[in-house]
Amino acid sequence: MAKDKPISFSLKKITIEQFAFLGEPPKIEGKINIATDIRFGYDKGNKVIGAFSKFRFDSDKEPFLIIEVGCHFQISAEDWESFKNETNNTIVLPKGFAAHLFMLTIGTARGVLHAKIENTPYNNYSIPLLNVSKMIESDVILS
Repeated sequence: MAKDKPISFSLKKITIEQFAFLGEPPKIEGKINIATDIRFGYDKGNKVIGAFSKFRFDSDKEPFLIIEVGCHFQISAEDWESFKNETNNTIVLPKGFAAHLFMLTIGTARGVLHAKIENTPYNNYSIPLLNVSKMIESDVILS
């Protein structure tokens, strides 16, 4: 695939994979850690890439809130073909495109979290801004 050619895709579906309150929220003055997990999947038959972002909010190493959101992106037939590596039966997402899908998924998770915690005692917590380019450092290979 030419590096300068835009990739044609659309957001097909958003899923909430996990959402849980795991106890009372800590006091806002306390130290909060947020564990982040990302993963990709694909549906070869429908030419869909799934990007999933999970966030676990911890206080004193105890989780108190978990959210995982998936964004399912429909890829054009032409671009899907360019992702395929027939030699080892994998899908290869270019680094920049994978980072873009992940950035969209994080923003979606941020919005879902806000909608779920608005007007609750958890409303002081949010998903911070993340440097996605440091999280995805190379092409993503899906087998």
